[in-house]
Amino acid sequence: MASMLTKAKLVLNIMLSVMSVSCIAGTFELRPNKSDIIGNVEHIMAKPGDTLFSIGRKYDIGHVEMIEANPDIDPKDPLEHRCEIVIPNEFVLPPGPRKGIVINLAELRLYYYHKNEPLVTSEPIGIGRQGWGTPVGDTTIIEKTKDPKWFPTENIINDSKKEGIFLPKVVEAGKDNPLGKYSLRLGWTEYLIHGTNHPEGVGRRSSAGCIRMFPEDIEYLFGLVKIGTSVRIINEPVKIGWSDGGIFIEAHAPLREDLESLPDWITAVDKVTNSFGENVLINWSIMQNALNYHLGVPVLIGKELS
Repeated sequence: MASMLTKAKLVLNIMLSVMSVSCIAGTFELRPNKSDIIGNVEHIMAKPGDTLFSIGRKYDIGHVEMIEANPDIDPKDPLEHRCEIVIPNEFVLPPGPRKGIVINLAELRLYYYHKNEPLVTSEPIGIGRQGWGTPVGDTTIIEKTKDPKWFPTENIINDSKKEGIFLPKVVEAGKDNPLGKYSLRLGWTEYLIHGTNHPEGVGRRSSAGCIRMFPEDIEYLFGLVKIGTSVRIINEPVKIGWSDGGIFIEAHAPLREDLESLPDWITAVDKVTNSFGENVLINWSIMQNALNYHLGVPVLIGKELS
């Protein structure tokens, strides 16, 4: 285990931080045709009373993201004073069109491309737990609701009974409402992007299929998006990107039900060659380490040849 952690730290040490201007927490300027990467990896020192997740909440980073970026820290243990913590606030943009809302389930993260500005907002999310998966595909926002009521489905009501929880047919707005103060209904009408009264569920698999966000994040997103905004949900544990001549890979652990179909070496190589052709110089050993340890941050694996 010690050697694995040492290798993980070595991979972190070769990461290239790409500068990006942050407008507000989680919102970054896009650099068209210049970079597929936003944000910066940060390193901070823990203070007395800090936990991995209290730091994550402060920096708008989710539960699993903090664990992936800090593999040598037991998340159940209190942090030692001045313990160095990695804040994985740097991201390869998801593949595909850069418009509307893009959600990457494997990454546990949402991206919103501002309609008339070269900006993208990236926020952590909670998604459907195993057996209650969040669907993949294209849809739109069809409804916006402030102070929503919650109408649990029959499946949720019946499943809760097995755990001794008896849900009413409707939960009024308020502190006991699991939807929080804002909701965005998708074209798949049983699914919402919403807030939560349990922020600890953000950044992990915690819902019955809906997308959960921190209360402050959904409030901001709610004010930006309009009915009709496109929503594309993907499941990509490995992303490939380019910035200033460098080639980067960002690898996350796959969802549990996808373990058997984890992108293998050949698939990852195909992604690199399909994205950049053969006019690149790749350090395949570093790329293999990134795939093995899925630290959840962009790792420099090579460069374009002039």
